[in-house]
Amino acid sequence: MTQTRLGQYLTQNARWLGAGILLTFLSSFGQTFFISIFSGEIRSAFGLSHGAWGMLYSLGTTVSAIVMIWAGGLTDRFRVRVLGPVVLFGLALACISMAMNNWLLLLPVVVFLLRLFGQGMSSHIALVAMARWFTTTRGRALSIASLGFALGEAVLPLVFVAAMGVFDWHWLWIVAALVTLLGVPALLRLLRAERTPQSLAQSYAATGMSGRHWTRRETLLDPLFWFLVPALLGPSAFITAFFFHQVHLAQVKGWLHIELVAMFPVYTGVSILAMFAAGWALDRWGTARLMPVYQLPMAVGFAVLSATSSIGGALAGLFFLALTVGANSTLPSAFWAEFYGTRHIGAIKAMAAAVMVLGSAIGPGLTGVLIDAGVSLTHQFLWIAGYFGLVCITAGIGIRQAVRRL
Repeated sequence: MTQTRLGQYLTQNARWLGAGILLTFLSSFGQTFFISIFSGEIRSAFGLSHGAWGMLYSLGTTVSAIVMIWAGGLTDRFRVRVLGPVVLFGLALACISMAMNNWLLLLPVVVFLLRLFGQGMSSHIALVAMARWFTTTRGRALSIASLGFALGEAVLPLVFVAAMGVFDWHWLWIVAALVTLLGVPALLRLLRAERTPQSLAQSYAATGMSGRHWTRRETLLDPLFWFLVPALLGPSAFITAFFFHQVHLAQVKGWLHIELVAMFPVYTGVSILAMFAAGWALDRWGTARLMPVYQLPMAVGFAVLSATSSIGGALAGLFFLALTVGANSTLPSAFWAEFYGTRHIGAIKAMAAAVMVLGSAIGPGLTGVLIDAGVSLTHQFLWIAGYFGLVCITAGIGIRQAVRRL
């Protein structure tokens, strides 16, 4: 796409792409990379070990994954300008709850709310909207909307880690709630008219395998879905674990936490480039060729992080992780639309999102328990690298069988 055509594309679709960016950015307050900034303070306030905090976090996240199976399907019934503000109000309430909660028993409930309305629904609404509203430029639209994820990862850790040196951490969650609430009128202004009104969704629907629209039940009975489950679980589980244990990782590697956090903008920059490259590639070649190989850089990244003891080596590991993370922002969402059609994409992607949220529950809990058992993150990262190698094999087998039906 030439610079002139790109400018026209952005101008013509600015309000809908902007709504996607806004929702993905605000989802940051329920993402692990943001919550984990406060891990040390939370563990200290409630007297939790790494394993105990990880298990509580996993409990709240697991329940949010279960609820996502139902809640994610609401995107097939309600417009974004109706559902989006409700979700943002819920996310703001969750942030306020984290600021005010002093009871250990309520901590998993607070995590549940943050994960459901943040990582779960805010990002789900944005990506489903892009997959539904755009067809021939689906990859490009998903890449642009996913800039909100990248912006949050680049800016929020640095800002809030620095702010913790001045303000009590509870007040910073109030700030997060206020920022989220400011997003509600902005979203409503952007979506005064949706690109594809829900009443016209049938006219814009694109079919999947065998030239038809698959329901969620049919998708669950299809072998391809289960071949892709390990690929859905992996990035969510282990990138979440990486960010969740970032304070501990810096300690065991002998780095200052701020040194590690200072690399996140570089990580984000690489993920943005990978995200746009993946969007261009899937518009050109489709997801079938890309899905079996795009997680290989993550295997390399975890192997490097396992082996290195230098901060420069950490940067190299983050570089490879970012290649997969960027592609992961666009490829899976486009995959479901391409292989299973768009008429029921909200319900289908809700299942995939539930698997990913479940992965983000497994990662911190599993790695936290292993840390408490004396298994270092260095050894765990090596095992994780091997897992991603196997993921590429299973994805390749499943897609090779299914592509004949496209």
